[in-house]
Amino acid sequence: MGSMRNVVAVLNQKGGVGKTTVTLGLASAAEATGRRVLVVDLDPQGSSTWVLGHDPSDVECSTAEVFGTLPITKAMVPSTWGGEIWLVPASTRLQHHESGDVGRLRTVLGAVSEQFDAVLLDCPPSLGNLVTSALGAARHALIVVEPSSLSLRGIGAVADVIDESWESHNPDLQLAGVIVNKVPPVSVEADRRYDELARIVGRKTIWQPVIPQRVIVNQAIGERRPIHSYGARSGEVSSAFDKLWSRLRRTIRVDQA
Repeated sequence: MGSMRNVVAVLNQKGGVGKTTVTLGLASAAEATGRRVLVVDLDPQGSSTWVLGHDPSDVECSTAEVFGTLPITKAMVPSTWGGEIWLVPASTRLQHHESGDVGRLRTVLGAVSEQFDAVLLDCPPSLGNLVTSALGAARHALIVVEPSSLSLRGIGAVADVIDESWESHNPDLQLAGVIVNKVPPVSVEADRRYDELARIVGRKTIWQPVIPQRVIVNQAIGERRPIHSYGARSGEVSSAFDKLWSRLRRTIRVDQA
């Protein structure tokens, strides 16, 4: 089986914090530097799949079938972003796979992970079987939060699930860090929540920089384009993702040394 050192689960049990935005922002930064990334969409809503140019309602070979018997290479498709961003799309059928073999994903990814600089697992907003499967396959877990009280309420539960996965079936798993998304330009509330987050997970666990809240992010998602394709208009956000991608690359490389 191949190395799993570059497999990264992007998760939070709360919806709307921007897990897909972060997954795709990292992929966009990777693509801008000529790196090869595989995005595995584990969310039945299929947002990553849609933004990367495929319709979750009509893909024939999806992560649902990969959880069955389909070889992962049969489900891998190039994204419409060009470059080297590949996708294993989600379909609505995935919601029927909340039970089953949690080791299957690790096995199938082992066959292809070494072909990529990173494999990003875009997890559903839950702590069910699909997330357990992702954590069973990943070496690194990245939690995405926004600086709001609701976003932070569940972070302890997410950390617990990571710990449980580490103890029960994946001793290689580690919490790589926490990425703070949708940070408004000036907000006393956001500052207060950031400090609260630092108390919960430790300041060193929070990756820098935070991702600023900007309209261009929603525009990129709506137009199904990489954030880096907007040039100077997305400069601040693209720059944040460049630095976060560099951090992720370092994390993976240190682990491989």
